[in-house]
Amino acid sequence: MTLELIVFIAAILFGIFLYWRESKGNVLYRFFNKIINSKELQMKPDDKTGFIYQQTFLLRLVFVGFLFLIGIVVVRFLIPIDIATISIFASMIVGTLAGTYLANFIFKSSEVIDEKSDSIEDLVTDTIEKGKDFIEDLKTEKPKVIKEAKKEIAKEPNTEGKSARQRLKDKGLL
Repeated sequence: MTLELIVFIAAILFGIFLYWRESKGNVLYRFFNKIINSKELQMKPDDKTGFIYQQTFLLRLVFVGFLFLIGIVVVRFLIPIDIATISIFASMIVGTLAGTYLANFIFKSSEVIDEKSDSIEDLVTDTIEKGKDFIEDLKTEKPKVIKEAKKEIAKEPNTEGKSARQRLKDKGLL
């Protein structure tokens, strides 16, 4: 279990490295594209698509699986010890795919932060200014109108007059 965990973490780092490397340049993918496809079907010069970079999940799975399958075959011929088991093979594939998606998340979030950094700074300064204005409003004295209204509310109502029952009796209705 420990070896599989170490391989999984190493595969995540390998996936991040692969994604970062292909985001900088996709020379190998362009080479295979030029060999396999006709002139009309070849990718455009401004296209950044690679084996992993800007690919769907299924194609990433196929390319990563094929990469590790070739790696395991080479290791089996070089080292006759049976190290490459199916569980380690699966850990390498899943870890590499997780690493590519983690790298994609990191790159996208850093792009968004770079784009929005000026607006975030403006938003923070606006919020601070609004907070200062709110505190100043709390510190200022209340207007005269509010004071007069509170005085009127504080006055007790006139209880010197007759009650409603007494008035009805006076009119002869009760």
